[in-house]
Amino acid sequence: MVLDKLGESISNALRKVAGRGFVDKAVVDEFIRDLQRALLQADVDVKLVYGLSNNIRDKVLNEKPATGLTAKEHMVKTVYDELVTFLGRETGTIELKKQKILLVGLYGSGKTTSAAKLAKFFLRKGLRPALVGCDTFRPAAQEQIMQLGNQVGVPSYAKGSDAAKAAEEAAKMFSDRDVVIFDSAGRNALDKELAGELTRLKDAIKPDEVFLVIPADIGQAAGKQSEEFAKLVGITGVIVTKMDGTAKGGAALSSCSVVNAPIKFIGVGEKADDFEQYDPKRFVSRLIGYGDLQGLVEKAEEIKSPELMKSAENMMSGKYSLQDFYEQIESVKKMGPLKQVMQMIPGLKMPDGILEVQEKQMAKWKVAMDSMTAKEKLNPEIIDASRIKRIAAGSGLKDDDVKELIKHYDRTKKMMRMVGGRNLKRGNFAQLAKQFGMKV
Repeated sequence: MVLDKLGESISNALRKVAGRGFVDKAVVDEFIRDLQRALLQADVDVKLVYGLSNNIRDKVLNEKPATGLTAKEHMVKTVYDELVTFLGRETGTIELKKQKILLVGLYGSGKTTSAAKLAKFFLRKGLRPALVGCDTFRPAAQEQIMQLGNQVGVPSYAKGSDAAKAAEEAAKMFSDRDVVIFDSAGRNALDKELAGELTRLKDAIKPDEVFLVIPADIGQAAGKQSEEFAKLVGITGVIVTKMDGTAKGGAALSSCSVVNAPIKFIGVGEKADDFEQYDPKRFVSRLIGYGDLQGLVEKAEEIKSPELMKSAENMMSGKYSLQDFYEQIESVKKMGPLKQVMQMIPGLKMPDGILEVQEKQMAKWKVAMDSMTAKEKLNPEIIDASRIKRIAAGSGLKDDDVKELIKHYDRTKKMMRMVGGRNLKRGNFAQLAKQFGMKV
């Protein structure tokens, strides 16, 4: 997750508060110093940092805790609430209706990729999007938008050297589409010539939404650039990209405070599905180590399938085969990188490198199972030494890789038997399973 160091620093600072016998001005001041240091290292603007610090100090020391809250709990709640407000408070909602959306931003901010991700988002919601390339400056930009359109399965248009004219032609061509997304050339908002071209483009499109695409690694330029774009075209929402590749990102996230527009989406990877609607409450929960079970449930619902349901029911009943294990690996892959999935589980901290190793191991096991017969996957006990050799040879793996897969399967099945079917049919696990339509 982006801002790992910031999240860890804030979590450590809150743990120090929890370890104190009481909360007084000295404890609050020490926490504020730790928080300021963490935010400044994450590239958040100094003025914004001190504004946030003063709000937290004032509320913790001067406001009376809500009924039932201790002074420590009041402080934790205040920190959480102020961070949520600082990072937007408003959830990144977007209406599922017929509309035109213009993307603007600096060169290299990830606008074109974000346009394709946005199209994929609307496609999953049952709408019919289209992509329009209005970047006439960057070499191969028009070709890129056409390729991305093919990849996500939506029609696209990118022709000519006049951006405004191309936008008008595309608008007519896609008048029957639900959502038309216009990509623009990357530009410095302070460049008068390019700024004028962007204004003409907006006038030609008359968009319902104008999204500023800003990279997480932009640094201190975020505030000034965001402010200038807002003056030029009136920003209605922000998309923060490259959230998976920087230890900073605080400046980009706090840009919503500058333009007075909510962060709508965050890009968390290179693939079309690595795109999330932004929810500051859930983001802050994940940031400070409280997890995001709601997000985990939503991801699971998105990839829900009859095969997955059946494998989960088999696991709960004790009828667990390698075929079920295969379905679960496929499901986890669809939910995204293992590290992102694990971060949604409250309190779960894994040593650096462990998840990467496990992900590679799972990829090997899937290849091995692809070389098995249906009978072997349903009845793993028939896999003897000769079958192991055949499976290894067919998958290009070593015999030991296949043996490790069998051992892992045996351990998992044994663990499920020890837990017992009855225990899995009660409590929170059973309630969660029922949400997904599983028979328990």
